[in-house]
Amino acid sequence: MKRFLCIVCLCFSCCSIVLAQDQFVLHNKSGKDKIRFKLINNLIVFPVEVNGVKLSFLFDTGVSKPIIFNILNVSDSLSVKPTETIFLRGLGAGASIAALKFKNNVLKIGDAIKINQDLYAIYNTMLDFTPKLGVPIHGIIGFDILKDFIVEINYSKQFLKLHHPDSFSYKDCRTCEVFNLEFHNNKPYMYAMVHNENKNLPVKLLIDTGGSDALWLFEDKEKGITSGDYYFNDFLGHGLNGSVFGKRSKVDAFSLKHFRLKNVNVAYPDQASIKFNNMMEDRNGSVSGNILKRFNIIMDYGKAKITLKRNGNFNKRFGYNKSGIILEYRGYRFVKTKNKDFEIKNRGYNASVSPNYVALNNNFEISLKPAFAVVELREGSPAETAGVQKGDVILNINGKDTHNYSLQQITKFFHAEEGKTIKLVVDRNGNKRTFSFKLSNPLNKKT
Repeated sequence: MKRFLCIVCLCFSCCSIVLAQDQFVLHNKSGKDKIRFKLINNLIVFPVEVNGVKLSFLFDTGVSKPIIFNILNVSDSLSVKPTETIFLRGLGAGASIAALKFKNNVLKIGDAIKINQDLYAIYNTMLDFTPKLGVPIHGIIGFDILKDFIVEINYSKQFLKLHHPDSFSYKDCRTCEVFNLEFHNNKPYMYAMVHNENKNLPVKLLIDTGGSDALWLFEDKEKGITSGDYYFNDFLGHGLNGSVFGKRSKVDAFSLKHFRLKNVNVAYPDQASIKFNNMMEDRNGSVSGNILKRFNIIMDYGKAKITLKRNGNFNKRFGYNKSGIILEYRGYRFVKTKNKDFEIKNRGYNASVSPNYVALNNNFEISLKPAFAVVELREGSPAETAGVQKGDVILNINGKDTHNYSLQQITKFFHAEEGKTIKLVVDRNGNKRTFSFKLSNPLNKKT
């Protein structure tokens, strides 16, 4: 009898191990874990360990499969072997993107471990998020975490908290709002209300933590969702299948039950960019980081609900880039600076600071500093009118050397108040040039 019981127990233990292979498991006694993240351009960047290698991922509720980038740089360390090729489609008008599927990977996020995770590797350099955000980004993940835990997203204090569903209890919260979720292809959708031009428009939106904008709406005249005449044409971002262009504007207000945000930024992507994402007839767009960061959020996929509580970001004004310049991190450049000491030093790699320098004499040194280049330029914008061109490397803004700042800090210069003068020193093909212009609100004119 004792032997029989031992066999039963052993079989049960083996079954538990097999089941655990298909989900994340928290390896602590508390049933929860906190993971710090960085909020960069309204996007959540957090540490993920893949096969023992520490990487940085985007937390993206809009992806149903975990994707890894820059695989050529880390493939040997990850010890991965492709099993098959699949084709992925997302935003953008380009062709489907080939991705290699890697099975049996071990992922570790804080104390949460999964030992049988599929990854999909993309080699297309256009989808490298590192230059766009100015920090190393190796992949994106969303559904695989959210399906196994109740996930708190604390935007105000910048941490994710993973809770085992059996050990989580909701607290009474009179200032919270709870919404039912709907799922399509493992992606979450919620209902909201857009108020514009004396119309109240109910909309069904993808919850997209991987988007940095506030609100995207798909134009539909029958449903009354149109940009009207008050907009400007702009580059909206990079999708999985190419660049996305469209219109930018404002809506009078956006409501999530009793939460009401005023003068909210909205983008209307062109039809070519969303033709494969608009196949679900009742989807009207996306709600993304510039709105989501105004709340602390509880995502509960098991009960198909999301809980929102406003935080300190709630009343921050929505603004636009008033220069027309989109910058990217473009590696390093040599800079001659005053020498504080003249030893040869090695400072180690960091995406936002120079890795090393060498002293020429007691007065000067040559350092490697980060370079930030103009990659998009809005037609008719103040910067373009002043003579700035794509490819220009920004050396100095209003007397401040750009290599002393992060990409996000530099971009804030272009979101300053209307009428502020911006003076740029740029490097164009090895020649320094100076430009000056005033920031202007692109929505001040009827288009």
